Amino acid sequence: MTKVVPRTFQLHGDTIHDDYDWLRHKEDPEVIAHLNAENAITDEAMRPTEALQEQLYNEMLGRIKETDLSVPYRKGDWFYYGRTEQGLQYGISCRKYQSLDAPEQVILDVNQLADGKKYMAVGTMAISDDGRLCAYSTDDTGFRQYTLVIKNLDTGELLPERIEKTGSVMWAADNRHLFYTVEDAAKRQYRVYRHELGTTIHDLIFEETDERFRVGVGRSRSREWMFLVSGSHTTSESRCLRAADPRGEWRMIAEREANHEYDVAHHGDVFYVRSNQTGRNFALFTAPVADPGRKNWIEILPHRPDVMLNGVDVFAKHMVLMEREAGLPRLRVTNLETGAWHRVEFPEPAYSAGPETNAEFNSTVYRYGYQSMVTPPSVYDYDMDTQQATLLKQTEVLGGYDASLYRCERISATAPDGVSVPISMVYRVGVPPDAPTLLYGYGSYGHSIPAGFNSGRLSLLDRGFVYAIAHIRGGAEMGKSWHDQGRMHNKRNTFTDFIACAEQLIALGVTSPAKLAAMGGSAGGLLMGAVANMRPDLFRAIVAVVPFVDVINTMLDESLPLTIGEFEEWGNPKVKEDYEYMRTYCPYTNLSRQAYPEILVRTSLNDSQVMYWEPAKYVAKLRAVNPDARVLFKINMAAGHGGSSGRYDYLREVAFDYAFLLKSLTHLVVDA
Repeated sequence: MTKVVPRTFQLHGDTIHDDYDWLRHKEDPEVIAHLNAENAITDEAMRPTEALQEQLYNEMLGRIKETDLSVPYRKGDWFYYGRTEQGLQYGISCRKYQSLDAPEQVILDVNQLADGKKYMAVGTMAISDDGRLCAYSTDDTGFRQYTLVIKNLDTGELLPERIEKTGSVMWAADNRHLFYTVEDAAKRQYRVYRHELGTTIHDLIFEETDERFRVGVGRSRSREWMFLVSGSHTTSESRCLRAADPRGEWRMIAEREANHEYDVAHHGDVFYVRSNQTGRNFALFTAPVADPGRKNWIEILPHRPDVMLNGVDVFAKHMVLMEREAGLPRLRVTNLETGAWHRVEFPEPAYSAGPETNAEFNSTVYRYGYQSMVTPPSVYDYDMDTQQATLLKQTEVLGGYDASLYRCERISATAPDGVSVPISMVYRVGVPPDAPTLLYGYGSYGHSIPAGFNSGRLSLLDRGFVYAIAHIRGGAEMGKSWHDQGRMHNKRNTFTDFIACAEQLIALGVTSPAKLAAMGGSAGGLLMGAVANMRPDLFRAIVAVVPFVDVINTMLDESLPLTIGEFEEWGNPKVKEDYEYMRTYCPYTNLSRQAYPEILVRTSLNDSQVMYWEPAKYVAKLRAVNPDARVLFKINMAAGHGGSSGRYDYLREVAFDYAFLLKSLTHLVVDA
């Protein structure tokens, strides 16, 4: 049991009790000792599964081609690619000059950067137009606080610049001016600077004062224009400047207006603007480069209530629209000279598809990725004129993977308000009824969960599991309104949708409550906490990873990263109506004395998105309210929101989760 230090405060006439607020103090040795003790308890409880964990790890590792190469892409005079080597945790970024037969030049070996460190992540990497300089940023704690440096690719030396707390970065066309963003005390990217190499001057060119908004910079595919974008969860505005004129005056394209989001691509004398000013699912407009204000926008593709326009890729002669219809991604190709358009066809009932790196503007070939729950990730070059797709690479699954032994399908559940909620499902052929099943969900921020492939998942499927994804509201699988129906005062739809999906799997005989597990991370961890409170009887086990479970307390603390910007996703508990709605679902607030499923909670000490103390407090209160609760808490003491940064360390974490699930659902301990 965790030490109790009572804290109370008043909010909208309610007295709020929080006995575990003291766990916020990361610098307190007692807090670290508490977390280490939690790890010791979890390690002891999972000790009988150690052999199983090792077996799972070796299985998953055995399916991966450890020494591998990505498909090279051309940008200017160079072919760029990444590769991995057996035994090395991190990737290596490389390139070759003009020909794939040329000698290899290593741009960045992350293994060298990680030498002597427990964590290493590259935030951004941008190469100057002449190919001589590489600006890249790294984080060695997991707190997602990145330091920007510049490497001379001719000599391998680092320039004197060392810029802290950076976000996006962009070169101007002169190869001397660099634009970058930096974060404020709440980790919000809020300022844009211009720096000329060879000087110590860093000119502040823009500061975003509205704390709901974040800033970013980027170049058009044509390389002719630079964009400075400021956006919140619901509103955006963009400025433009010719890449050849880094000291020029930035021009506004369209000033921000509440609930209007737009983004811009360039082609010749026009900008293509994707905007939701006429409907939530976005329409497409053109705007003259000479005067791109909204008064000059011309609609060329109207808003469609049943089709979400997710993105626009513009090339010299073609345009590719990324769309989502009936819950599935689509690619629509238009010939800009003739106006004729067609769609790229995909063969499976549930899949994931989208753009790969398309760096060249003057190209008639579009590179996209495709995968499904049974088809490994595949990279295609698509000739936009002949409409022919060429498979360049399919990720190799070692050990004799046979896709014909597995089935993926799309079913649906009916939510309490009558809405049909899609479910993507994969299983091994011949799986019997009432199978152990893992149901995954997220349902926030308009983020759609792809029905993609995971070779590690085969370790569950080959043991008789069914794996399902609930495409619940709060995501954007069915368009922007799908997100709207699962945020703010509609947030409970996310949870009741997930419950409906679980009930449908049970009603169809796929599984039963004794064999059903649920899993989600971050905002999906909020989902786990909410459904555990609302319908604990539906699940045998729950895995909550870096879970956002202390909603009210976190959203009251405006000093934390994300809080103010996310008032548009969750609401502001300082507003009485928002508080009263949050109170109905906040997992920490609603813990009660009832029979909960077996629960595994995982977090990381250096998480900057969901602070470690949220799950720590949740576990402490759950045990206090339910002394017989079967809950394990595991803390990665050297990582951040995404867990371990090394690929082998990450597999260890997956093996741990799977061992917990197998132990809980099938009582398997040593051998599968």
